[in-house]
Amino acid sequence: MKQKEKQLITIKGTKEGLIFYIDDTSSFRDAYDELEHVLSTTSSKEDSEDKVVSVILKFGYRYVTDVQKTTIRELIEKDKRFIVERFDSEVISKKQAKNWFDQSEVKAICRIVRSGQVLEVIGDLLLIGDVNPGGQVRATGNIFIMGNLHGIAHAGKDGNEEAIIAASYMNPSQLRIATFISRAPDYESKGVYMECGYLDKENNKIAIDRLQVLPYVRKELRGLERRIHNG
Repeated sequence: MKQKEKQLITIKGTKEGLIFYIDDTSSFRDAYDELEHVLSTTSSKEDSEDKVVSVILKFGYRYVTDVQKTTIRELIEKDKRFIVERFDSEVISKKQAKNWFDQSEVKAICRIVRSGQVLEVIGDLLLIGDVNPGGQVRATGNIFIMGNLHGIAHAGKDGNEEAIIAASYMNPSQLRIATFISRAPDYESKGVYMECGYLDKENNKIAIDRLQVLPYVRKELRGLERRIHNG
């Protein structure tokens, strides 16, 4: 008895449009050919339908190149009733994976940042040491300083407004988070407890408070300990 061929294309209708599930174990050529057949069959129905239908393509664990995406988009949008909204895949490129790793990694550095020096990292910075007046530290993520902060600290420098700055002794000449800037605080920190700076979105400014408030204003930082241990 001849074995039934595996279905490579599954279509599901939603309120927003259609989802095309593309089998991720077949060759791209076979999946493309079946998609072409399915579309030719579908387009023969409801010829009077003028509504443009949004299509999402899900490829599972198949990596799809930009060329393949263009090929599939052209095939689908050849039928004027369809427009491709996006491509979803559980697989990312090495470049994307590296960028994600760099952004999520905690960089632990032990040094003193002296006047005129700039320390800049991708991801979160854990500095074990001081930032002297005239020194600068910058990070695309958060900045944690196990020491004295007297210079400039710029967290979320690429626009991350959720980034925070924390220091054992907080007496900066300037704090920056994304595009927001805060001058030195009007009071002298006593250094009794660690302080942090974060963006208070209600008041649209950088707020400085005790480190203990962080779990409440930035809940995602609860995973920091695990990231440091893994990093």
